[in-house]
Amino acid sequence: MDAFFASVEQRDNPELRGKPVAVGGSSRRGVVAAASYEARKFGVRSAMPSVTAARRCPDLIFVKHRFEVYRAVSRQVRDIFDRYSDLVEPLSLDEAFLDVTADKRRIGSAMRTAEHIRADILRETGLTASAGVSYNKFLAKIASDQNKPDGMFVIRPQDGPGFVAGLPVRRFFGVGPKTAERMARLGIETGADLRDCDRAFLVTHFGKYAKYLYHASRGVDERPVRSDRTRKSVGRERTYGEDLVTDEGMRDALDEIIEGVWERIESNGVAGRTVTLKIKYADFRQITRSRSREDYVADRATFSALAHELLDGVLPVPRGVRLVGLSLSALTDKRGLELQGPAPVSQGAFDFS
Repeated sequence: MDAFFASVEQRDNPELRGKPVAVGGSSRRGVVAAASYEARKFGVRSAMPSVTAARRCPDLIFVKHRFEVYRAVSRQVRDIFDRYSDLVEPLSLDEAFLDVTADKRRIGSAMRTAEHIRADILRETGLTASAGVSYNKFLAKIASDQNKPDGMFVIRPQDGPGFVAGLPVRRFFGVGPKTAERMARLGIETGADLRDCDRAFLVTHFGKYAKYLYHASRGVDERPVRSDRTRKSVGRERTYGEDLVTDEGMRDALDEIIEGVWERIESNGVAGRTVTLKIKYADFRQITRSRSREDYVADRATFSALAHELLDGVLPVPRGVRLVGLSLSALTDKRGLELQGPAPVSQGAFDFS
């Protein structure tokens, strides 16, 4: 979905249309949860401190989030996906992978299927979605960002390796500014540069991440779309464009992540006993802190309290923080049956993001 939270607010309040909008708090401690495309022109981005966003865009309008509304719209969109495929893998409220190999509605091509889906979303929700159409998950995700907003991009199998060769490494999943700088020092600027590196070189410099880089640089991604994933944890993490440096900023960031994780917990129909906090500092040093209970975490308030207790244990931060993550594990479903095994990673044909 295009600028999902902000677009919902503009849809529901005509006075916001065509104006720079940020969903989130406007206080000194606030963090932007989503920004409209009008705001993005000024460099406003999600996860940005609100004071920075207001400085970049003096006319920015801050709107309090309404997650119950976003969840309802997300369910509408998911219902549309289900008409076209039985293999739908939601990634968040506003994006999912679809495998349409079976051509459930006998449309005849993946590209036309995407066009039908986008038209249904616009007609039934009043919102736009962008689609990436390709033969694997990696390229579908990349393609979905090519013609945003309200666009579509297709990468056919014969074009995949050549397309990847011209990609800046920053477009590869997991390659943030720091990693891109490290790659630049190694002479790696594009997918073609990555493809020219042998496995041993990549393992030496990037460890476990090397396998993904090796295959992705060749346009290869064998992960299947899985609509029936069994999870052993539910979580979320966010990397920030500007390091978090204050206790207040850390608490605000955690509150935003708590909201997202709890939505996933509810949508998956699970409960858990262990809450884990993950923090990565500006120097890439990483720590985790966990707390387990004998009984299951039954409500959002308990989950939030445990998360903040873990955060309080590491405050004040000795240096800037670039990533905050939170998860719930030791899961059970609503019938009290323990869920076993890791959540397998997946492959896809579509990514609406």
